[in-house]
Amino acid sequence: MDQEKIGKFISKLRKEKNMTQQELADKLGVTDRAISHWENGRRLPDYSLLKDLCDVLSISINELFSGEKISNENYKKKADENLMNALENSSFSLQEKIVYYKKKWKKEHISTIVIAVIFWVVLLAALKLQNVDFSLISTIGSLLSVLIYIVLYNRMMIYVENNAYRKIEK
Repeated sequence: MDQEKIGKFISKLRKEKNMTQQELADKLGVTDRAISHWENGRRLPDYSLLKDLCDVLSISINELFSGEKISNENYKKKADENLMNALENSSFSLQEKIVYYKKKWKKEHISTIVIAVIFWVVLLAALKLQNVDFSLISTIGSLLSVLIYIVLYNRMMIYVENNAYRKIEK
């Protein structure tokens, strides 16, 4: 994406609507300084503002990213170019998001993991105190550890899927 081209496009459309930077800023809930940064190509609007900005300027997000009005004949081509550009410039790959959310889940649920391990150890110790045969204890312990692992792993993967694959909503 060409920030300067996008900025000039925002400025042109704002002026066509006879709006000041302050008026556009008020409609979007940002400062006139933010509008100035966009129009001068120093920054791009935050993704959470894109839909509202496009609505105010009466353009599509595709046109905003292109920095120009797009004819119907070129719309699909421009959409593909903008999508590829966004994917190439995204800050995190899917694999990086998955790794991040797995680590985050483990940090947030360390107490659950510790409690599960303590429960497992206490149960095995109780069985040992009841003079249960060692082979039965090891079988029960193995089955419990597999069950605990499966439950915790599935909970973690649900968390990862809900976050790493989440669509941006506005």
